[in-house]
Amino acid sequence: MDPVLMVALGWLLISAGSASAENWPRFRGQNGLGVGNEQGIPGTWSPGDYAFNVELPGVGHSSPAIWDDRLFVSSAIEEGTIRYLLCLNAATGKEVWSRETGFNKSTKHLKSSWASASPTTDGERVYVAFADKERYMLAAYDMDGELVWRRSIGPFQSRHGQGASPIVYGDLVIAVNDQIGPSTVVALDRYTGKTVWSTLRQSQQTSYASPLIATHEGEAPQLICSCGAMGVTSLNPLTGRMNWMTGQFPARTVGSPTFTEGLIIQTCGGGGIGKHMVAVDPFHAKGEPGGRIRYVRERTLPYVPTPIGYQGHLYLWNDNGVVSCVRTRDGKNIWTKRVGGTYSSSPICVDGKLFIIGEDGEVVVVAASPEYKLFGRVPLDDPSHSTPAVANGRLYLRTFHRLACLEANR
Repeated sequence: MDPVLMVALGWLLISAGSASAENWPRFRGQNGLGVGNEQGIPGTWSPGDYAFNVELPGVGHSSPAIWDDRLFVSSAIEEGTIRYLLCLNAATGKEVWSRETGFNKSTKHLKSSWASASPTTDGERVYVAFADKERYMLAAYDMDGELVWRRSIGPFQSRHGQGASPIVYGDLVIAVNDQIGPSTVVALDRYTGKTVWSTLRQSQQTSYASPLIATHEGEAPQLICSCGAMGVTSLNPLTGRMNWMTGQFPARTVGSPTFTEGLIIQTCGGGGIGKHMVAVDPFHAKGEPGGRIRYVRERTLPYVPTPIGYQGHLYLWNDNGVVSCVRTRDGKNIWTKRVGGTYSSSPICVDGKLFIIGEDGEVVVVAASPEYKLFGRVPLDDPSHSTPAVANGRLYLRTFHRLACLEANR
């Protein structure tokens, strides 16, 4: 068997095993798709229904990563000079351990934080990314909080801060460093932190899109990364070699790519408005250039929230609270509703329901269905720019200062 396909098969088996264990190992869960397989998470609830609601140190916009009884989340204090990686008991919210790292003061966007990138875990170690102007740092800790390795992959130039989350693929930790200055995608050995490969990127504006792996039966997996300078790009995840790219986008990428119904969906925009979306077929080209783009949408689009696919439909939750349901295969609009609020979070889908947290801290739940239905609105009483997480029968809701846990109805 081809070595690339052997590694791909192994990765798929690992992913399938972790999926059956219902872990949530990275930003937006399994492969960054935002879809959980839990059942019984209610569509509305009261403050007294939480299993726990605990205070976190400092402020952060990262999303939790969960593996069995361990939950990992990041935070920062003192203008980003101290960054935290926290490990909590996933069932009780009690702190298991905390590790802090010092950084220089750095600038950020008003809506950003110094802890916006989400940790990722493979069940053996947890990996976290932080950055200031002088260094973009990746670190690995074991499940008991012992530092395994720490690496700087170079400086980081951005007016708005860093937010792209690392991912684990096989024995690699992969981080995208699309910034104002010299840009790269880097793969490190997850055991040692040594560089396995590093690929130069075209530079334009900082990208906040976290990568994912696209797979198709009989084909080698592709590492999908997005940025304004190059559009959607595909790399060999084992070597970093470029496979293809769609070409420059008209605006910045903040929302991450998603992969649904065989299509990569990516938006870009600016000023709180999505301006351009492409649906890209990563495995079948129809001539070049642009031959992988199946359709384009240029209105009623999210800028920061990442689209999500579920059962043949794509859900576009806009920053201004307008939500659209779109048929994935051809982009046909099914419905558009004004839900209200403003959003810097991304929705996740659990048991046919979309959960998202507004900037004011209100959780909104609607049906992931071609028929619109609002289930509920629940205030968290603290602002939030964080994406929910779900694992092992529990929904986790992170705000600026707190983490709440809601258990499924059994």
